[in-house]
Amino acid sequence: MSKPRFQFFKRINVLFSLTVIAPTLIAALYYGLIASDVYISQASFLIYNPQSPQISGLDALLRTTGLSGSSPGALAVQDYIGSRAALAQLQQDLALSRLYGSSKIDPFNRFGGWIWPNTSREELFKYYKGMVTDDINTSSNISSLRVAAYTPQDALNINRKLLALGQNLINQLNKRANADAVRFYLTQVSSAESRVTDAELALMRYRNQSGLFTPGPQASLQSQLISKLEDEFLRAQLQLRQAKANTPRNPQISVLERVVADLRAQIRQQTTKLAGDPHSIASKSAEYERLALNKTFAQRELADALASLQQAQVEAQKQQMFLELISAPSLPDLALEPKRARNTAAVFLLGFIVWGILSILIAGVREHHD
Repeated sequence: MSKPRFQFFKRINVLFSLTVIAPTLIAALYYGLIASDVYISQASFLIYNPQSPQISGLDALLRTTGLSGSSPGALAVQDYIGSRAALAQLQQDLALSRLYGSSKIDPFNRFGGWIWPNTSREELFKYYKGMVTDDINTSSNISSLRVAAYTPQDALNINRKLLALGQNLINQLNKRANADAVRFYLTQVSSAESRVTDAELALMRYRNQSGLFTPGPQASLQSQLISKLEDEFLRAQLQLRQAKANTPRNPQISVLERVVADLRAQIRQQTTKLAGDPHSIASKSAEYERLALNKTFAQRELADALASLQQAQVEAQKQQMFLELISAPSLPDLALEPKRARNTAAVFLLGFIVWGILSILIAGVREHHD
């Protein structure tokens, strides 16, 4: 074999070692001895509204083709799980940076290790986004929560905590929606209650000042009293006439005359109390009726406001959302990542492709020079 050809194959062997053998050995060493096991806890849940309307045929078709959006509740939970607020709560409750920064995790994947040397909150958020995902199936609105960690229990604990935070978010959204829906009507009820109270106090003060409790019954009693006095007055007048006609010198005539005069005065006095005087029942009843009417109107407004409030509360209840677990967070018993054999084989295959391309290029350049 000629010397140039020998040098060519030598170059090929060196190239093969650099592009195939060395990367494959490094990958086998890393995935076989260094890379930490990654455990994945999965859960699925559904955000739904029991009072939601039936889906029309067109909407159902859009859902099956993926053109219809997911429910607002599912999107809200998805955004929250991927937010800094959720990370802050996890950091407070589970010390997330400590879990992902454990010295038992290989330095390439550990938070604070070689790939993630910066342990700031911003870097922790980026790391967290790579370990937690929440995907929504647009056709069924079922959310799939996937949490990766380096121990089975850590993956399970983080998944459970995220679901609890999602449930809290739904509860807060329901509470806020209910408060927004009834706030206006609560104000109306409070205002109507104040008007009823003011009307009752005004009527009570007028009753105390005027001595008039209820004009109708009091006027009726006054009329009955006047009627009785008139009957007695007529009887006394008749007796007086008979006495004067039969016994003109009867000493009872003077007595009967005084009785008739007294009854006439009493009738005049009681009639004045009923009407014809600034302090009569008729004069006082106008103001009383006005105050009573104000009270009636205020009570009707209160009844309407209470009915509107009740209706608003019913409508708010119809808008309530609920989080229903489809499958509870799993406790992984087998590491799903990394795919050690597959990743090593992928490195070998990629290196082999690179080696083949470079070999062709080198051979072409060699032939061009020859």
